[in-house]
Amino acid sequence: MNRLSVAPLLLAATFLTGCQHVPTAEPPTSPASRLETTPRHDEWVDLTHGERTLRAYVVYPQRSSLSPVVVVIHENRGLNDWARSVADRLAEEGYIAIAPDFLSGTAPNGGGTRDYPSEDAAREGISRLARSQVMADLQATVDYARRIPAADKTVSVAGFCWGGSRAWDAANTITGLEKIFVFYGGGPQEPAGVAQIKSPVYGFYGGDDARVNATIPQTQALMAGRQLTFDPVIYDGAGHAFMRLGEQPDASEANRRAYLQAWGRWLRLLR
Repeated sequence: MNRLSVAPLLLAATFLTGCQHVPTAEPPTSPASRLETTPRHDEWVDLTHGERTLRAYVVYPQRSSLSPVVVVIHENRGLNDWARSVADRLAEEGYIAIAPDFLSGTAPNGGGTRDYPSEDAAREGISRLARSQVMADLQATVDYARRIPAADKTVSVAGFCWGGSRAWDAANTITGLEKIFVFYGGGPQEPAGVAQIKSPVYGFYGGDDARVNATIPQTQALMAGRQLTFDPVIYDGAGHAFMRLGEQPDASEANRRAYLQAWGRWLRLLR
């Protein structure tokens, strides 16, 4: 595992090799089985802004006190069972998790992710989304999160792949976010992309993902130039989407190890 750490006034110039404790918890049998058997309250909500209705999946932890909220931004496959299972895992750990379906209303007959005929079709749908609509959806989701009666009003944002890049966008456009977690999403390459960021950003990257990792140095320089916290970790040998691939029965050892280490790090940072 390689760690690239950017703290205020410091830009790491080299890869540092380290070792973290690997959690021993086993991943669920499958995302579908986790969703089917969850003991937690989960529900679908409609978030309306302007003339648009955004569908979102919300999961609540079983606890007596108010909870922080984590917004989960899905991959370019849309809000599938895996993305929803991430929300449920976060709720298991004590967080209210809300996962909006950015494909809401875009599928045949006005449906969302589940109404696309294939994941490839969903990816095509993602590619057609207008940036202005995506950002308005994100703002509406955070606004809703802050109004949840059981929430403590703190909101963090996490995104995967396409959603990782959108997490950077959220950091730069939505005020008052607690923490940002970017999983293998390309970062800003121009000063405007970090001009409004105030929240700390934590990155999770696969070592065998040159397309995304090539963006890290410039993002580091931009964040360091504004004395902002950007703390990326690269997991050796892991590929793109290791958080999803690492929990599958046929996962490679590198993806499986990265999955476990990244979940452990994520939960520590949330706490």
